[in-house]
Amino acid sequence: MASIDLNKVLDKAWAEKSLPEILDAPVSALKGVSDRDGELLREAFGVASVADLAELKYARWAQALSALATAAR
Repeated sequence: MASIDLNKVLDKAWAEKSLPEILDAPVSALKGVSDRDGELLREAFGVASVADLAELKYARWAQALSALATAAR
């Protein structure tokens, strides 16, 4: 089973929230993502939540390409 240290990836206000709450949270709940970054993601890709970002096809494509490159090494 995969695990993640939520304190390393979320702003402090979100670290103790449930997973459903985190997925519904604005992308600015992620550490290092500003409110402005969130606005730009919404304008460019329609991303409003952490779940939307996770499902973004462009992010998935980039992850797949990176995995292929790693496997080819």
